[in-house]
Amino acid sequence: MTDLLIFAIAFAVLAAITLIRLAIGPNAADRMVAGDAADTLICCAMVLFSLFSGRGIYLDIAIVAALFGLIDTMLVGRYLEKEGGKGHGSADHQ
Repeated sequence: MTDLLIFAIAFAVLAAITLIRLAIGPNAADRMVAGDAADTLICCAMVLFSLFSGRGIYLDIAIVAALFGLIDTMLVGRYLEKEGGKGHGSADHQ
């Protein structure tokens, strides 16, 4: 059981590292990928923590967070497509 907790903590640490990339990403596409990766890692950590604690509420929250992450990725991708890759913070946007 402690293995699940160790992996959940590892996923949370990796998500923190990707959040740093989200903050300093050179353009909007890199920030979107970092945000999506952080969302996936946080959902995995919540699933593992749900198995560790034996409470299903964390699993429900992980599913909802994953759905919101998917919707967010689609919306930002559509926005970047309309902007032609020249979103806020883009290297091409000068």
